[in-house]
Amino acid sequence: MALIYSGKVDICGIDTSKLPRLKDKETNELLKRARAGDSAARNELINGNLRLVLSVVKRFWGRGENPDDLFQVGCIGLIKAIDNFDLSLNVCFSTYGCPMIIGEIRRYLRDNNSVKVSRSIKDTAYKVMQTKEKIIARTQKEPTVTEIADELGIKREDVVIALESIVDPVSLYEPAYSDNGDALYILDQVGDKNDDNNWLCEIAIREAIANLSSREKHILTLRFMQGKTQMEVSNEIGISQAQVSRLEKMAINKIKS
Repeated sequence: MALIYSGKVDICGIDTSKLPRLKDKETNELLKRARAGDSAARNELINGNLRLVLSVVKRFWGRGENPDDLFQVGCIGLIKAIDNFDLSLNVCFSTYGCPMIIGEIRRYLRDNNSVKVSRSIKDTAYKVMQTKEKIIARTQKEPTVTEIADELGIKREDVVIALESIVDPVSLYEPAYSDNGDALYILDQVGDKNDDNNWLCEIAIREAIANLSSREKHILTLRFMQGKTQMEVSNEIGISQAQVSRLEKMAINKIKS
């Protein structure tokens, strides 16, 4: 577990105050040696950039995740950045490494999220994050949703949904503001859209449904609660599809009126 004291952080058994600092020139030289197959240079690069990992991990603290786990995942992102960094780019390694580390941590948080997201959306989110990192490395600026969508050849809406799917859920009881010990929680800022009209509409609908015949109630239940087609309903209750359609329409009109 990470321990913080006197401006020093102990994480994964590492005293971060003793971590080495690499200059840009040293980093570039080590990158060239590592690319040539020098494993010692690669290890030195990893150790020399653990402060970078720590600086990124600090952004994700306070979300209930184990800091040691986040640090280890961040190190995976760092290693990927070292292995994939393009030496021909006229940019600092940290400029490329930070998004890679952030992306790896976000993927970890997404895959371990308490809110389950479909596999197809997860795959799209992964591609979106990869594309975003590539555009940042190429242009040195944050891409727009449209730029990401054009690069992937998908709709803007799909990009937005993918990005929303990896946003961490927030507890309603998480403090949004605190002053002199009196905390204002997110729950306090969520508006209640229920009013008298909504309650009256709900009561009216319940009464209308109660006045339907048992057959009409059964058809509406099969159609709208169980999601069955008119043909499936007709087979189940032994009448034609045309009759199901007529009875369904009559029941809906009764509720509306």
